[in-house]
Amino acid sequence: MSLTLRTISREQHLAYIRSLPSASHMQVPAWGDVKAEWRSESLGWFAPGGEIVGAGLVLYRQIPRLKRYLAYLPEGPVINWYAPNLEEWLRPMLAHLKQQGAFSVKMGPPVVIRRWNAAAVKAGIQNPDAKRLRDVEATFIEPRAFEVADRLRRMGWQQGEDEGAGFGDVQPRYVFQIPLRDRALEDVHKGFNQLWRRNIKKAEKAGVEVVRGGYDDLETWQRLYEVTAERDRFRPRPLAYFQRMWRALNAEDPDRMRLYLAVHEGEPVAAATMLIVGGHVWYSYGASANHKREVRPSNAMQWRMLQDAYALGAHVYDLRGIGDSLEDTDHLFGLIQFKVGTGGEAAEYLGEWDFPLNKILHKALDIYMSRR
Repeated sequence: MSLTLRTISREQHLAYIRSLPSASHMQVPAWGDVKAEWRSESLGWFAPGGEIVGAGLVLYRQIPRLKRYLAYLPEGPVINWYAPNLEEWLRPMLAHLKQQGAFSVKMGPPVVIRRWNAAAVKAGIQNPDAKRLRDVEATFIEPRAFEVADRLRRMGWQQGEDEGAGFGDVQPRYVFQIPLRDRALEDVHKGFNQLWRRNIKKAEKAGVEVVRGGYDDLETWQRLYEVTAERDRFRPRPLAYFQRMWRALNAEDPDRMRLYLAVHEGEPVAAATMLIVGGHVWYSYGASANHKREVRPSNAMQWRMLQDAYALGAHVYDLRGIGDSLEDTDHLFGLIQFKVGTGGEAAEYLGEWDFPLNKILHKALDIYMSRR
């Protein structure tokens, strides 16, 4: 099958995404509007008959003082990654991006290599010999993922040196997901560990109410998010970013982004954003106050979001990134511990891959990024 690639309209891109069971929220056309500091372009792959068989959102970031760009396809492109002729999908993309002035291409194939169910992760945490997730036997392995990695290497794609934290990539390589397909909601609840179930009950007893918020509630969200950023020592995104995200994503689809608030005695004490693309639902950002933690607002909020995802017919509720360290001294350990209590599964993606179109500029960018 000889494929052709060309720029497509947002409408064509969105129509293709809508025809699929799901795709990453970073591969919908509106994500280009969220990332205002990047230029964006929608690409389409066409079969000989003229039908669209793949799409990709490319973000271009200009390097200072040069008319050259880093081209980035976060969690994309949305193509048939298991196609035996993968080269025929990616070669025209590289040629096109080079024409556009790209000196380097970064992409994140949405391909899962391994999964570990909650029992395997817990056993790994308790095993002193298991330092990382990879030291634990996976409960599911996708053999085709290794073929994809081999094909990419043969084509000249390079994988960033992963320090194992899974956060070496721009997007997390390790995520935690709760499968919902063909499961009763009751079973999902039963899958929670005792502590989670107790905390959900505790929140209910204390009168924590979880409500949906709107655009005007983003200021409340921001206050809680900045408290969280200070507590967890990370640099928060500005309110304008979330306002832009809300406007852009919900203009594309009125139910693409949601905001949830956990309220206790009239006071919002936790909040979270949720993103929806087809059957895939993501818990995107979370925040909580320093006080009233004993009424467990975050557990109550997650349970409500999960129930709503289930009601939407979602096949997966995605809790996003985790580190892969199983040692309690690691600063990301709390994240895996909190998420494993939901009874879901850890998943390892193929990670992000780079193709240097101009080796000198690519190397210079590498050095620049490592010093930041």
